[in-house]
Amino acid sequence: MSTSVAILGATGVYGRHLVPRLVARGHRVRALVRRPEAAAIAAACGAEVHAADVFDIASLRVGLEGCDVGINLATALPGPSGGTGDYALNDRVRREGTPIWIRACREAGVSRIVQQSIAMVNGGRGDAWTDEDTVFPPGGDSVAALAIAAAVAMEDTVRQSGLDWLILRGGLFYGPGTGFDDDWFARARAGKLRIPGDGDDYVSLAHIADMAEATAAALARWPSRRALIVADDHPPQWRELFTYVAAIAGGPTPQPGGRLGLPNFRVRNQRAREALSWSPSYPDHRAGLVR
Repeated sequence: MSTSVAILGATGVYGRHLVPRLVARGHRVRALVRRPEAAAIAAACGAEVHAADVFDIASLRVGLEGCDVGINLATALPGPSGGTGDYALNDRVRREGTPIWIRACREAGVSRIVQQSIAMVNGGRGDAWTDEDTVFPPGGDSVAALAIAAAVAMEDTVRQSGLDWLILRGGLFYGPGTGFDDDWFARARAGKLRIPGDGDDYVSLAHIADMAEATAAALARWPSRRALIVADDHPPQWRELFTYVAAIAGGPTPQPGGRLGLPNFRVRNQRAREALSWSPSYPDHRAGLVR
């Protein structure tokens, strides 16, 4: 069934993969973006483009008017090589921007919302598999711990919104436009790729195309008021992942001792598979890291 869908943050990599998929499925898409001139993909696909900011309720309300579903993809994360993002601002987007977004949806009469979140909120310890019911140990002042706490607060806001919500917790994005695998390969070719810590930690990946497909499937199936993990089937340890990257790139075998930027998370995608009738096209990093 065709619906009118407003996407906040449509110029980000997630939005750039999602917009054409929704348009292809017959949805009427409205891209809510801070800089309309940067929304070339959305405009080329035939989506309406509206200027809006997550901290500006008036612009959000105007952009949401007449839509059936609101999808919040707003982030301010820096890329793997830095860039214009800022972790502290990203936490503020989640903690302070989400309540503004929710209020705008209510005032505009948008009753169904999809919220992007992160599967790290379900991280665990060691090699144990975790799922949507696993609670990441709270506390700490690392960038990752603060980001997870902000994501939990964001999800709480969504749950308490009174709207018909769906939360999609993505693994670590990779694939076209994300910059992560490009950075890994560049460092591997230069002999500068380092395995985080001792390499034993797991990382659950989500190819950006699979994340977009899962989101499109969610609009069709609509498993109301659920939080679902969207990730691949076979999370690798960092040692396995980076050794594979180096082998493809023709670089030296990476050594341990690199910066530990993410917590250990080895998450299951079973509930998303069942609720969305979805499965990843890239079930592991070998399928996704094709060069």
